[in-house]
Amino acid sequence: MPVSDQISERPVALGKLISIHGTSPAFLQRAAIVAVLSFVFFLAMLAAFYVRQHIGYFVLSTAFLVVHLFTMIGWWMQKRNAVKLYENGLTYKKTTVLWEDADTVTTDAGVGLTIAKLNKETLVIPSSIDGIGKLAAHVRARLR
Repeated sequence: MPVSDQISERPVALGKLISIHGTSPAFLQRAAIVAVLSFVFFLAMLAAFYVRQHIGYFVLSTAFLVVHLFTMIGWWMQKRNAVKLYENGLTYKKTTVLWEDADTVTTDAGVGLTIAKLNKETLVIPSSIDGIGKLAAHVRARLR
């Protein structure tokens, strides 16, 4: 399955797709809770504005609507944050790393997975990716 390398613009044969690691369900659940609560408070403040006719309720309603919209946009944008693991490398967003080009792999609980290439470029995969431990173990096994 050819995928073009965004850096050197050369065709790369990554081989068979092994797995896809998307955003962790825990992070998606948190976003869903924020979205539901902000929408409920938006409706409650809209109802309070209707009953009380005080501009403060309208401002609060608008603030909760903005929080809801930004949460939904962020949730939609997280769909693109997927790591695709292939036989000969991996892709994350628009970056492709071949196993032959990778040099070192480090993991950090706060940052996630960092892959250093031989040409001194680094790829940082955040800890919000589902199965980051399995992904790190697979990358380490391929590099040795």
